[in-house]
Amino acid sequence: MKRFFLPACLAGFVWLAACDQEEAGLQVQPHDENAYMGFMHQMMEQMDTMSTTGDPDYDFAMMMPMHHQTAIDMAQYELQNGDDTTIQAIAQRVIAEQQIEISEFTAFLTSYQPDGQTNAAYAMAVMQAMEKMGKAVDLRVLTGDADQDFAALMIDHHQSAIDVSQALLDHGEATVTRELAQNIVASQAKEIDELQTWLLQNKSY
Repeated sequence: MKRFFLPACLAGFVWLAACDQEEAGLQVQPHDENAYMGFMHQMMEQMDTMSTTGDPDYDFAMMMPMHHQTAIDMAQYELQNGDDTTIQAIAQRVIAEQQIEISEFTAFLTSYQPDGQTNAAYAMAVMQAMEKMGKAVDLRVLTGDADQDFAALMIDHHQSAIDVSQALLDHGEATVTRELAQNIVASQAKEIDELQTWLLQNKSY
């Protein structure tokens, strides 16, 4: 059994960046007070303690519902607290698409048995993807604005989903998980582009 390892948060660097930004007139929010970061860190803690089998298809199907549920939680928070129509439309799409995919992963797990083999390359790729996301979100400058923070953090969240899905495509064999991974790569790459475009036009920093 393997466990995903996640790095310690880069809180000190973020704090220093926040001080510099505040001196320049930008109001920033500490990460431990940001609701979205709460969802992200909870997810990373769950994944860090998740037991794995070494079978890429099974482990991917076990992991992604946790990952998707975090995106749903973040999107629901955005709908309750944000006010930008473009970002709210993306949040609604995230909820609709990822709820469907969670049900597909769940159905797959009821009929699929791990093959008993350990794929170390897949496990390493997933670990690297999660470490990459952990560093990215911990280095984000957050303002407390629901729309801006959702866009910024969902970019990193989506990128990790793409990275893990690509690892599955490189090492997995089951038709269902491969199709799900392909859909995730395509849909979330599109949403990253939309979020980046919006953030460049609307960010306050």
